[in-house]
Amino acid sequence: MNTFTAELFGQDPKIVKALKVANNVAVTKAPVLIVGEAGVGKKTLAGFIHENSTRQGKPFVTVDCSNESNQVENEILGYRDPETGRFIKGAFENANGGTVVLVNVDGLEDTFQKKLHKILGELQDYEIDVRMVATTTKNLSKLVGAGRFYRGLYTFISSNSITLTPLRERVGDLEYIARNIIKTTLDGQEVSVQEEAMNKILSHYWTHNVKELKAVLENALANFEGDEVSAEHLEIGEKKAVNVISEDDSEGIRLMSLKEAEKLLIKKALIHTSENRTQAAKILGVSIRTLRNKINEYRGDGNSYFVNLR
Repeated sequence: MNTFTAELFGQDPKIVKALKVANNVAVTKAPVLIVGEAGVGKKTLAGFIHENSTRQGKPFVTVDCSNESNQVENEILGYRDPETGRFIKGAFENANGGTVVLVNVDGLEDTFQKKLHKILGELQDYEIDVRMVATTTKNLSKLVGAGRFYRGLYTFISSNSITLTPLRERVGDLEYIARNIIKTTLDGQEVSVQEEAMNKILSHYWTHNVKELKAVLENALANFEGDEVSAEHLEIGEKKAVNVISEDDSEGIRLMSLKEAEKLLIKKALIHTSENRTQAAKILGVSIRTLRNKINEYRGDGNSYFVNLR
């Protein structure tokens, strides 16, 4: 494993094994499923696979499947602009020759899962050649067994599956990655880290893994001066974690009703926390009772994600 990947992912044996699989599968055309908690580096690993394949330098297109269903379908397949009548290409056409990453693939609507599976089998007929990578925080095999994910699509995307271990289960990696983030944040400046400061980092739960760690350390060191990082520099706590829930939310934003936006935000919070309602409620700033009532309301509306929510 080279220094670049070690700095990003660490050196734990489980991570080294996962990266070896990623490196081996990169040279093939096979789809890849990357499984792991939020913020653990799934999309980064997808980029690693792309950059180490023959598709390097070709388009790398991501679609967040936890977004509103019509938006997701339009982003993947393309759509006709209602005002100009011009067809806007989707991810498959835009990424032809490159890689398409379906982030939070478990967020796809049931009916579209079947449609997508059919289309994936027909891409060659349209002279479209893309490597498919999907990411999820869920155990898709269990979702298939429960009838909550289409078996055909799961079989297609899971021929090569890679699981990334949570950061908190890799204490050695936690310290290693934290020191690399500190060094990078300070533009390579050599600084020491007080034992108390490092203990503060090591004892935190890091719900959002590397993404949260990076956000917290970069924020803490934004105006850093000196040659030693102390515990006082590090404001680590629950409020810091909520700021890292979103990935690329600044892209593809569309206008929607307040009710739609509320439903989408609740769905994204649930997906982000692997459907842990207590954590989702904390992130959203509401009581668990309020969240439960909203879920029941959306179930009553017939929304498939909330109907199938355990």
